[in-house]
Amino acid sequence: MALAVRLRGLLPYLRTRLGTTARAEAAGRGRRGSPSLWLGGSEILGNAVVFKRGLIISALSYLGFETYQLISQSAVVHAEVNVEEILEQADYLYGSGEIEKLYHLLAQYKQSEDAELLWRLARASRDISQLSTTSAEDKKRLVYEAFAYAKKALEKNESSFAAHKWYGICLSDVGDYEGIKVKIGNAVIIKEHFERAVELNPKDATSFHLIGVWCYSFAELPWYQRNIAKVLFATPPTSTFEEALKYFQMAEQVHPNFYSKNLLYLGKTFLKLKNKKLAAFWLLKAKDYPAHTEEDKQVQKEAAQLLKTVGDKD
Repeated sequence: MALAVRLRGLLPYLRTRLGTTARAEAAGRGRRGSPSLWLGGSEILGNAVVFKRGLIISALSYLGFETYQLISQSAVVHAEVNVEEILEQADYLYGSGEIEKLYHLLAQYKQSEDAELLWRLARASRDISQLSTTSAEDKKRLVYEAFAYAKKALEKNESSFAAHKWYGICLSDVGDYEGIKVKIGNAVIIKEHFERAVELNPKDATSFHLIGVWCYSFAELPWYQRNIAKVLFATPPTSTFEEALKYFQMAEQVHPNFYSKNLLYLGKTFLKLKNKKLAAFWLLKAKDYPAHTEEDKQVQKEAAQLLKTVGDKD
């Protein structure tokens, strides 16, 4: 025991070497070669792989079981966290509608360089900003944060359809705070990113929906905003309700009933085209869509109000 007591002075050195060894081994591991993140504070309690190192075996032969336990319990390393596992957790929370938990999960990794994580963080930030319980100050902060995350995601992977999609969405949101000239000025860029998202993933119904919303917005653009567009562009962007309808229908073909708001916009577009029968059909579907989010509830309310204009009291 006297020898063990004397050798306790080696512990700081051993702890340093142990941490270095474990980190070196962890850096070589990774699920399917996917990028990884580091978290601090995880303890190694007798990791069999690490303690095969000759340095540790030699230390154990001198220090005995008591000192071995001390080394095992005090050695701290940065444990590897696999991005793929984080994304699985994030997708589960998103599918469950747990957007606040999702935001807090992903916000821990806001310094990540992974595009898949970053666009999900942009989406989560925006979703929180859209909650009725979010203050005006927090909403603005979250809108700009979401845009920063989406921009970084796109910089990290220009081939990510979701990064293009969320960049376009978040750029549009930022325009709400930058003024109507900026918002209209960004319109062409926004549409280009939505179209790029469709090119990269033609199976994503949301991207088609977003182009439809873009077309619908320009089809009903007020006269004074049209004049601003004429100043900003040699050939100002325009669209029609017929073009908007095409994209909403394409979204529905890709994924039927995927989104309450697509049903609502189909109804609204048919109203603009004076087809009350089809307008009522889609508005009723929107009104009866199961409400999983605040947005779904808002859609139900708007659809019910619009149904009154076409004489449907159901």
